[in-house]
Amino acid sequence: MSRIAFKFAVVATLALAVEARAADATYEIGKTDAILTVGDKGKASVTISARGGWHLNAEAPLTLKLAPAPGVMLDKPKFARGDLALSNETTARFDVGLVASEPGKKTIEAEAGFVLCQENACRPIKEKLVLVVEAVAPAKASTGKKSAKKR
Repeated sequence: MSRIAFKFAVVATLALAVEARAADATYEIGKTDAILTVGDKGKASVTISARGGWHLNAEAPLTLKLAPAPGVMLDKPKFARGDLALSNETTARFDVGLVASEPGKKTIEAEAGFVLCQENACRPIKEKLVLVVEAVAPAKASTGKKSAKKR
């Protein structure tokens, strides 16, 4: 009897794994990481795209919540539908303004929330992702003096 239970557990696990991959075929989340100079304003973005006959529900909340690492300051930590830089039936994009206060590679933990729909069904989605911020030190200011060449 335990062999039958084991086989059932394996089949059930495989079925769930296939379902999870099929569910991912309904949308895609793209991101653009930020590369900037310390102290200068930069931008990262998150794009949500519905696929496979699904669309973004125009009446449901569409959100992006952000938690930056120390050394990264955001214009806003929470975005809603009114903050979208691009919005249509199948695509939505948030542009995130930011400034880094020190050089190095930092991260911003993010969670996108949206609702996908088809003719007969809707499903809410919460997707976590990480935006990368790479900040470089500012170039040293020129003194205006020309360096002397050795002969």
